[in-house]
Amino acid sequence: MEETEKRSEHPPYAYFVRDAPIMPSALDVFTIINKHGKAILFAKGLNIPGAVAIANIIVEKMLHGSCKLDHIKLDSENEFGKRMISTIEISISKN
Repeated sequence: MEETEKRSEHPPYAYFVRDAPIMPSALDVFTIINKHGKAILFAKGLNIPGAVAIANIIVEKMLHGSCKLDHIKLDSENEFGKRMISTIEISISKN
């Protein structure tokens, strides 16, 4: 329930990176950017390299020259009050 509440706070152009193949995820983000003009990738822990790969594929290969990285936010949070887990937020927009 908490995860659903967190997602409802995010805009429709938010994309949560999960343990899924990179290219289908990049195509999902590509679709979001074409629809909204921007996308924000969110990832935690072991999914962070996937988010970085997706952002690089979009910016350097798919939309080369017509989009840019707006910001990258690195953070960490307590997971279940026991350990810290890293998070990343990558914002991409069309020029």
